[in-house]
Amino acid sequence: MTVNETAVSQESWKFPREFWLANVMELCERAAYYGFFIVLTLYLTDIVGFTDKETGVVAGVFFALLYFLPPFVGAISDKIGFKNGLMLAFTLLTIGYFFLGVFHTKILVILFLTVVLVGASFIKPLITGTVAKTSNEANKARAFSLFYWVVNIGAFSGKTFVPYIRQGVGVEYVNFFSAGMSLLALILAALIFKPLDREEDGKTVKDVVTALKKIFTAPRLIILTVIVSGFWIIQHQLYATMPKYVIRLLGEQARPEWLANVNPAVVVIFVVLITQWTKKWKAVSAIFAGMVIMPFSALAMAMSSPLQAITGTEVSMFGLFTMHPLTLMMIIGIGIQGLAECFISPRFLEYFAKQAPKGEEGTYMGFSHLHSFLSALFGFILSGFLLDAYCPDPNTLPAGITEAQKAAYYVDAHLIWYYFVAIASVAAVALFIFRYVTNRIDEKAEAVS
Repeated sequence: MTVNETAVSQESWKFPREFWLANVMELCERAAYYGFFIVLTLYLTDIVGFTDKETGVVAGVFFALLYFLPPFVGAISDKIGFKNGLMLAFTLLTIGYFFLGVFHTKILVILFLTVVLVGASFIKPLITGTVAKTSNEANKARAFSLFYWVVNIGAFSGKTFVPYIRQGVGVEYVNFFSAGMSLLALILAALIFKPLDREEDGKTVKDVVTALKKIFTAPRLIILTVIVSGFWIIQHQLYATMPKYVIRLLGEQARPEWLANVNPAVVVIFVVLITQWTKKWKAVSAIFAGMVIMPFSALAMAMSSPLQAITGTEVSMFGLFTMHPLTLMMIIGIGIQGLAECFISPRFLEYFAKQAPKGEEGTYMGFSHLHSFLSALFGFILSGFLLDAYCPDPNTLPAGITEAQKAAYYVDAHLIWYYFVAIASVAAVALFIFRYVTNRIDEKAEAVS
């Protein structure tokens, strides 16, 4: 009996071995990726020696391409098969992460970042494809709900563990943790995972390029993608701005990795509830609700400085413990981001899928993260300029200055977040106009018909 036949014959929560192996590999890969992701800008600046502006460009291009390439490498993986594709992906990730820990010269770091980029681009289409092929119509929803939980558990665990490495032996050693997790996944793929049937009608790279051209000829889809990018620009600051911001203001003992975990925790807790609550809303209306919430996320982060002026460096939490105002407002701001994501992400995917021509849904959905391509590129580059202006690298400050003189360079650091309040607000207004105009067009079309 083939894996596919096993998937068809089993229902409820029973899945074939390859399904569970795929999820374990995804757990390893997500822990590796997010452990690496959260400290990448610190690594590029503190270890490799890029300036904040240069780091923004390097990290922005890296993450933008990471969202753009999967549909293309997915077409390649259809040709070489799931097992071979997984082995290739995890080999590239293991090599890339490992040598990022060994070599710290700029040209070699860019080279091995590219190796990681290519390897990571294979993972999403391969793992999601495995989940799809090892489930059937009766249990596919359950299969992907399990997969979604595994993704978040991996992301949460990676960011939870990484601070101990960064503070214990150095941020560059986080790469060895990611290499180890990727190697574990490679061993599972090579020794235990059985080959799945290849897609007979798999998409070619030419098909993917054709679909991309069609997407760019769909005005509503492109306009909404650009607008929603405003949300993701702020979301990307969890990795672009927040780690450096927190450490430079609070010191090396701070753990921004743990603060970033507030986001997946909120999403896991609330996404099903919010999606169920808004299921009768139009997709654009649900997205708009999230976009209205989003400016308050950046505003909360900006409020740490005014709050500190009132409370000092400690805020009492109901008499149980104290917290630095910056930490408190970061938690609140990141929590608001998580709530906004619960409104936006599921319904945007739904809207994107509905715009696809019949029979091309899969290829279209491969580009459903175009907004992340745009927002990562713009968001990371903007972050580099804002950090340089308002929260500079301590190593660039004049030598021999006192702590009071040093503090003067960071007195306006919180102003960074007002830029993102403005971006989120403009995006929300743009979406309101988009919704109004498209509703009028649809109403006129219905009246004519």
